[in-house]
This record gives sequence, C-alpha cells and structure tokens, in this order.
Amino acid sequence: MEETISLRELFQVLRKRLWLIVLITIIAATASAVISFFILTPVYESKTQILVNQAKSDEQLYYNTQTVQTNVQLINTYNDIIKSPAILDKVIKELKLDGTAKSLSSQIQVTNAQDSQVAQIVVKDTSAKRATEIANTTASVFKKEVPKIMNVDNVSVLSKATLVESASPVKPQPLLNIAIAVVLGLMVGVGLSFLLEYLDNTLKTEQDIENLLELPVMGVITTIKDVPKATNIQRPDVTARVPQRGETLGS
Repeated sequence: MEETISLRELFQVLRKRLWLIVLITIIAATASAVISFFILTPVYESKTQILVNQAKSDEQLYYNTQTVQTNVQLINTYNDIIKSPAILDKVIKELKLDGTAKSLSSQIQVTNAQDSQVAQIVVKDTSAKRATEIANTTASVFKKEVPKIMNVDNVSVLSKATLVESASPVKPQPLLNIAIAVVLGLMVGVGLSFLLEYLDNTLKTEQDIENLLELPVMGVITTIKDVPKATNIQRPDVTARVPQRGETLGS
C-alpha cells in the first residue's frame, strides 16, 4: 500500500523536532559569528581610475569615432599590462612590498564599463593604507611605463585612491554570513528532523497501531504509576480469659 503524508503530519514532525531545529540553527549562527568577528582577517578595498584618451593636437579639433573606438579597444590590452610583472615588479620595489608580482596580481582587479574609456583599478588588502598606496602607485607606474611599452602616450590618472580614517572592510561581512548560516541551519535542522522521523519505526500511539495493522483499537491498558505497596498492620495483643466457675467477668 502506498504511504502518503499529509500536511498536518509534516507540521507535527516539525513541531516534535522543533528543539533540534532551533539548536542546530543557533549553533550555525554562533559559529558563523565567531569565525567572522574573531578568525577571518578583514580585507579593505581601494580604487583609482585612469583615462585612456589621445591628446588632441593643434591640427585635430575634435575626436572622431574611430579614435574613441581605438582607445576603448586599447583598454583590454592595458588591463593585462597593468597586472603584468613589467608594472607590478616596479610597484613592489617602490613600496618595498613582500611577495611577488604574481601574488600582488591576485590582489588587483582592473575593470571598465562597456564602451568606456575609463578603467578602474581595484586593490584589496588586509591594510586599508597599503591598499590605497598600491592602487595609486600602480596607476602612476603604469602611466609612466606605458609609453615605453606601447609607444603611445594616452593615459592619465582620472582620480586617485584616498584613505578614509573609518574605512570599513569589504569582507568578511558578519551580518551576511550570520544570515546565510541561519538559513543553512534551518535547512539542515528540518532535513535531519525528517530523516530521524523516517528512521524511527517504533509505535508510540494508538493511531500508529491502527495505521500499521489497519484494525481498530478495542482497548488500551494505561500505565499505572505510584501503586501503593502492601503494608503489615500490627494488631494489638489481646488475650482472652475464660472465667472460672463462680467467677464473674469483673473479678
């Protein structure tokens, strides 16, 4: 016979295992908070922008569409050059950083909007001050070196990275991590509750017996608690005396 589970039974399972769901959720949220606040190292972000644009000569009164399109296409090439050892080795030397160009490259991200001549250099580091210095130095070194590499001089720094005293780390995000941990804890708790209910094949109620045997319950023997124990009652020692002839009971 195919077994079906009603919505009421599902809620009964959740209600019965509610303590387990709440416990797992609290443990997950607490672990996430401890890891986010005390274990993970804060990472700060700093940004600078560079503009790829041909300098206008005396003979050129306006920028034509072809020039702009050429500058846009050059940005993709510049993105790779910025993260190359030719630039980053000089940044490491100038700032006296520890590590290699490859490790520094993993901290730098170069992005630009579609059909835009502005590229953005984003640097992430465990120190807000160092992230700002790396972003500004990378932009200045790239501007100085790109004429030697590409034989063009069409890069200018549009905006420099600034250090904010009360800079907030971009990661970890404790509130987001705790929210994710709560959701995962609820999912694990609910799943574990249904698993335990599925593995539990014991009979606990009369309804379980009726569902299993498909027969009505005729009677129930209840559990008798606190049955009084038998006690020995001591009777008073009374000796009966038979009166003799000529005696009365009072004598």
